[in-house]
Amino acid sequence: MKIFRSILKVAKPHFEKGGRLEKLYNAYDAFETFLFVPGESTPGGAHVRDGIDLKRTMFTVVIAMAPCLVFGIWNVGHQHYLGVGELTGVFEGFTAKLLYGALRVLPIVAVTYFVGLNTEFAFAVLRGHPVNEGFLVTGMLIPLIVPPTIPLWMVALATVFAVVIGKEAFGGTGMNILNVALTARVFLFFAYPTYISGDQVWVAGNPEEFVDGYSGATPLGVGYIDGMDGLAAAAPFTYDLRNMVLGTIPGSIGETSAIAVGLGALVLIATGVGSWKIMASVLAGTVTASSLLTALNITPFQGVPAYYHLFMGGMLFATVYMATDPVTAAQTEKGKWIYGFLIGVFGIVIRVLNPAYPEGFMLAILLMNVFAPTIDHVVVQSNIKRRAARVLQ
Repeated sequence: MKIFRSILKVAKPHFEKGGRLEKLYNAYDAFETFLFVPGESTPGGAHVRDGIDLKRTMFTVVIAMAPCLVFGIWNVGHQHYLGVGELTGVFEGFTAKLLYGALRVLPIVAVTYFVGLNTEFAFAVLRGHPVNEGFLVTGMLIPLIVPPTIPLWMVALATVFAVVIGKEAFGGTGMNILNVALTARVFLFFAYPTYISGDQVWVAGNPEEFVDGYSGATPLGVGYIDGMDGLAAAAPFTYDLRNMVLGTIPGSIGETSAIAVGLGALVLIATGVGSWKIMASVLAGTVTASSLLTALNITPFQGVPAYYHLFMGGMLFATVYMATDPVTAAQTEKGKWIYGFLIGVFGIVIRVLNPAYPEGFMLAILLMNVFAPTIDHVVVQSNIKRRAARVLQ
């Protein structure tokens, strides 16, 4: 690290005011603060409890997503070998599955970061403001919420759309009203719906080749069409609760394993980066809505227990990594409970009652992103009225 520090020290005068590369100072500053803690300190008089900055916070979220990334890479390889009828056991050929998965997943990650960071750098240079760090998380989220069969050019297009329309149009990191990664996902869903289902099993060696007669429909799709009988009869997959919790099922790269998502949730809660109140309230809203619709028998998921909805689709992943986005989520303590509960309710309502799109949590979070400021406003005004009434008594 001393070598990097020396290189940056020698280069810095060229980027500072009066230097030949003055206009690119913000790009230089982004690299320097990416590698090292900023040299600036908070002005005296402020009560600072720790030295963490935005980059360190973003790194914490990236670390929390690492279990989903690693498992997703392995699972892509696992689904490939299931498709060709080899190494069908969970513990068979671990290294081979990891290599096959990396061959497909890592290019998606690389394209997302390359395109997204260059887009942000371009805006920073043109506008003359520092490079924001929010894309450190977005660049990892986007690959994890798309299927491994997605063409790389679509990933690049969706990333540019998300950064420009979802964030920079509102002023950059901290100003956006919609979750940036979900903006990319919803763009892909409406622009290229046949590529975003995550149902097909990729065969290494030819990204366009899929195993004949082996579509690998996700548990959510099977349960929506054929109910519990379809889940029980699915072959060669086994869509029982154990496999859905473990994550050895088809789906988007990072969303299939409840265990991997749970590990990430523990990291976010332990570090205080993610709100446990939002996570708990989303789960509560999901269970409440799914139990009510199941009891009333107005759901196409015939015979599927209400709690299965916690493990089908991207519900858990969306709850942990997207609903808790500190920029687009509710900020008041009571508002977090309301915000999360409504995400769970609307997610199930969209999933169950919308015949065109069984996965509803993406749209539910985007909907509540829009209403989060209103929820906070109502909570704050309610507190003001209650305290005013207490004073007048």
